[in-house]
Amino acid sequence: MSLLGTTVALLVGPSVPLPAPVGVMEALDSIQVTTSDSGRSGFQLSLRVGRGRSDLLDYALQLGPLLQPFSRVVLIVSFGGLPEVLMDGIITNQQFSPGSEPGTSTLTLTGEDVSVMMDMEERSVEHPAQPEMAIAAKIIATYAQYGLIPMVIPPPSLDMPIPIERIPVQQATDLEYLNAMAERFAYVFYVMPGPAPLTNTAYWGPPIRAGIPQRALSANMGSQTNVNSIDFEHDGLAATTISGSVHDRRLNSSVPVQTFASLRIPLARPSLLAQRRVRRFRGTGLDTMQAFARAQAETDRSHDQVVKASGELDALR
Repeated sequence: MSLLGTTVALLVGPSVPLPAPVGVMEALDSIQVTTSDSGRSGFQLSLRVGRGRSDLLDYALQLGPLLQPFSRVVLIVSFGGLPEVLMDGIITNQQFSPGSEPGTSTLTLTGEDVSVMMDMEERSVEHPAQPEMAIAAKIIATYAQYGLIPMVIPPPSLDMPIPIERIPVQQATDLEYLNAMAERFAYVFYVMPGPAPLTNTAYWGPPIRAGIPQRALSANMGSQTNVNSIDFEHDGLAATTISGSVHDRRLNSSVPVQTFASLRIPLARPSLLAQRRVRRFRGTGLDTMQAFARAQAETDRSHDQVVKASGELDALR
């Protein structure tokens, strides 16, 4: 365990977040952050509020502009003196619970990462002659005010739409359209805070499985134990392959479609994937490349659910 311990810094503001005033930090009672590597992340701040001796108004914190919905919140946590951006998000909900005793009133602020701002307006937009990766990068670039840094990974197959044949049309919010395009390849879209405060990485690509090696998760290992609890689950019915055919709209002929295994980096022994369910491919209106991409995406997505682990990590070890 580090001798420097853990410290938390809070930035908040309606436009540009600044270090929170002393009154806000003194009222802060608890912080909860939920992080997802396949969708939205969220946070919840709980504050003890009331009228102090020097306050001119009752409940000054919730009446001020800092903690109103759509204010931006940045949480920076330091483990052993090394700062890391834990959350960069937007307040979306404010709940106030009056208490019967002085100092027992509670103000609860709930919010999501900055991707929530990509889900505010439905749009009808054409994206002529642009494949999915180009559309994703273009949409992300329109949210530069939130410090979004695009990280777009090209799909295994590039499907360049020819304008005389088809034009991709968006009839959804930007976030919904990014997720819909990602689903075609078993990709994910989510926003990661950092690497620096007030910046975010917008990731559109396959689930990240490779990275910097970290310490093994160890349970019941004495001083080397770094997990408080851990559970494993193996679903023998999850793995799926696809078999069928598609009528290629360009060739005007039937082409067989078959998948055999996931293209993901394996996280389990091959023996766990020896038995697979087989589903029929029933896509229509696709060419051969699109059909194989959809089929492989379904196989990859199913293999992600074969083995799961859940538990509680001791972050200071």
